[in-house]
Amino acid sequence: MSRAIVFAYHNVGVRCLSVLLAHGVDVVRVVTHKDSPTETIWFDSVAELAARHGIPVITPEDPNDPAVVAELTSLQPDFLFSFYYRLMLKAPLLALPKHGAWNMHGSLLPKYRGRVPVNWAVIHGERETGATLHQMVEKPDAGGIVAQQAVPILPDDTALEVFNKVTLAAEMALDRVLPDLLAGRATLRPQDLAAGSYFGGRKAEDGRIDWTRPAAQVHDLIRAVAPPYPGAFSDTPKGRLRVLRSLHPTGETGPHGGRPTLFSREGRLFAECGDGRILRLLAVELQGLPLVTAPANNQFTAIFGTPALPLS
Repeated sequence: MSRAIVFAYHNVGVRCLSVLLAHGVDVVRVVTHKDSPTETIWFDSVAELAARHGIPVITPEDPNDPAVVAELTSLQPDFLFSFYYRLMLKAPLLALPKHGAWNMHGSLLPKYRGRVPVNWAVIHGERETGATLHQMVEKPDAGGIVAQQAVPILPDDTALEVFNKVTLAAEMALDRVLPDLLAGRATLRPQDLAAGSYFGGRKAEDGRIDWTRPAAQVHDLIRAVAPPYPGAFSDTPKGRLRVLRSLHPTGETGPHGGRPTLFSREGRLFAECGDGRILRLLAVELQGLPLVTAPANNQFTAIFGTPALPLS
């Protein structure tokens, strides 16, 4: 029976740890994160799954601390797996397992290496992404690939909807390749790192909408940061406008000559963007309260005192 140490967090961590257990891997330690009180925890708990199976769990602030490395070395693992663990693992940890260290990344490597790959793929209007199991080397997300599974990104998918697909893709990719990996038969495919780029993390301020951008790009930002992420927003004379959902633009042009404008029509909310095309807004909050219009009670005009509000 193969012995493994698993670094894991989030839904991908839960599902991939479940795959290892289903294949009879002896998981001798799980390393995960303490949930942050400042973060909205909308995902499943790796620690709870490990506890159900009686697997010891540690949550070090620095997994590369020599004391942690010494503890894990004593376990003599055959494999090390990293499934959406958020901290970098350095060379001493990567050298521990007899049969390699393996990471599950939420993109089709070499594209979207680095942080929050699902959100970046949606922001860039990609129509496909997926999950990749690859060998871990000191350079992040750069090792040889042993399994990939693609999933589609539909034009109105939010990042959460895509992330749920990627979670299933990760489970499928690992389940498919794991027997060969455990038996030493898996084939490594080197990455062409020139074919992709690294991306950094994102913060709430990155969700600020530039309405002068084309409608399709505004729509991609809205869906990339839609809840449970912080949401896209802009500031108006009446307070902060938070746009939670929109529909992919059809190509229809607006009545304001390409001047970014928020307006209501027939009880629906729209934004005209910098390319003159309009974007239908399905869920909008103003100062934390829903902004809803209806033909019989036009809340938009009542609040703003005008049927159309300039956005730049």
